[in-house]
Amino acid sequence: MTRTLVLVRHGETVGSSSVRYYGRTDVELSDLGRSQMRAASRWLRTHLGSSHFATVIASPLRRALEGASIIVGADGPVFEIEEFVEVDFGRFEGLTAEEIREHYPADFERWNRDRLNPAFTYPEGESRADFTKRVERGIQRMLELIDSTVPLAPAAHDAPSANDPALVVAHRGVIRIVANRLTGIEPQIELGSIHILQRANSASPWRAKSIDIVEHLAG
Repeated sequence: MTRTLVLVRHGETVGSSSVRYYGRTDVELSDLGRSQMRAASRWLRTHLGSSHFATVIASPLRRALEGASIIVGADGPVFEIEEFVEVDFGRFEGLTAEEIREHYPADFERWNRDRLNPAFTYPEGESRADFTKRVERGIQRMLELIDSTVPLAPAAHDAPSANDPALVVAHRGVIRIVANRLTGIEPQIELGSIHILQRANSASPWRAKSIDIVEHLAG
């Protein structure tokens, strides 16, 4: 039976995550971010052929947890995966790229040159290698949660069933690693974007069905 995994990046935050680098900083969604999550919820319920999610997972940071709650409404618990917290940007936390360049010019130059190098470490923050290893541990926990429920026949009264999609609401860096490890792709991952992966069964590889969906954010 086909299993579907939906990855959603949280929406805009207080402090403007669209232009500022918030990693471990626990900022909450802004009004725009909540609107983006409601738009994502409407799109998913229209296009997935199901109004429920079998498993709901989120980073423990407020912007992801609230995003998940908005998308699923009253559907079941939200499982927090600590390993899905965004990378620790260290001295770059809360700054725009221009502010980083102005205040830490040498670090900015090194960051632009080496940011995708596994050996790169954010000043006083986390290394790319450690971040990747951490998220990979979270992926294992995620897959265990997704596979822990035996598929059921459709539930009565439009209730959630194990046949429904699984949902993960997290951060750009986390979603990039999840998508890459499961399918080999590297999506762009805008705020509020949706990414849909599928596999035929628990023994089959994941494939990217739809990536970087942002049509629900228009306007």
